[in-house]
Amino acid sequence: MHINGTEYQLNQLHWHTPTEHTINGRRFNLELHLVHQSSDGKIAVVGIMYKLGRPDSLLSLMEPYFKALASTKDVEKSVGMIDPREIKVGSRKYYRYIGSLTTPPCTQNVTWTIVNKVRTVSRKQLYAIRDAVHDEAEANARPVQALNNRWLKLYRPDDQQNN
Repeated sequence: MHINGTEYQLNQLHWHTPTEHTINGRRFNLELHLVHQSSDGKIAVVGIMYKLGRPDSLLSLMEPYFKALASTKDVEKSVGMIDPREIKVGSRKYYRYIGSLTTPPCTQNVTWTIVNKVRTVSRKQLYAIRDAVHDEAEANARPVQALNNRWLKLYRPDDQQNN
């Protein structure tokens, strides 16, 4: 992935339930974070949100990984690799801002890209992810944070005004 001339490599992905971001004040059921890092240590995260609906094809492919994670409880574990090309974003519109990681140590100056299109996840998939990523907690998302004078911009690459 390239942002403003900097190349980032995908390092890991993880989920939060419910979402840690909102769109128009609405919080959704699930958020996927794709954490990237550049060769000089810059961090960029892509957030993709999900609401209840039809099963998601990527999440169906990952079901064996969720089962493996659910059995580990309380232990962070790498369970395999996925091809990032399998992650269907579904939209070229996105929000971007500079913020922090959402888990300790809450590293600052992270470039966030939040996909505008909200994908769907089945109830079964949502429960499988919750079993895999929660340590007996109801949720693993921090509360929505105030913007604190940060700029949040909606990018619409297909619109003439953004060219």
